[in-house]
Amino acid sequence: MKSASWNNAKIFSLAFGIVLFIILASLLLKPSLKCFYPLKYTEEIKACSKKYKINKELTAAIISAESKFRKNAVSHKNAKGLMQLKEETAKWCMEKYKINGDVKDIYSPYLNIKIGCAYMSYLLDKFQNEDLALAAYNAGEGNVKKWIKAQGEENLTIPFKETKKYVETVKKREKIYRFLYFS
Repeated sequence: MKSASWNNAKIFSLAFGIVLFIILASLLLKPSLKCFYPLKYTEEIKACSKKYKINKELTAAIISAESKFRKNAVSHKNAKGLMQLKEETAKWCMEKYKINGDVKDIYSPYLNIKIGCAYMSYLLDKFQNEDLALAAYNAGEGNVKKWIKAQGEENLTIPFKETKKYVETVKKREKIYRFLYFS
């Protein structure tokens, strides 16, 4: 029969091993996740998010989902830059929010993020709901208005699969960016 001290030593060793594993895993988790969820243009994101009163992690998540931080990205619908802005939306936003610059410079990270944050701020104010604002950012304000009219806002189901996936992706990445960079 083994002694009580032998059992206590085994328990202590096991507990120590678990604690050590947790510490090492947490130290290695963030750096490894940062490879999959990089962050660029940090100062621009912070400044523009603050100016338009939106969460910087939300801005980073939108950029990640829209362009994967590629400043020269162009979509099949001709949306451009980090936050994938259409020229008409960019022009409208620049006028509404008196943003200096030229729409020809839409690939400029600062200008693109500034316009994208202004537009997202507008959508958040309009819909008072982050999921609906994100759906409008992706599918268009008019589509979201139609969905609300047809279904009501309370139990709204996003009928576009792409948009539903987009909202889920941005929400997930918002949490990841908060954990990795803004906590």
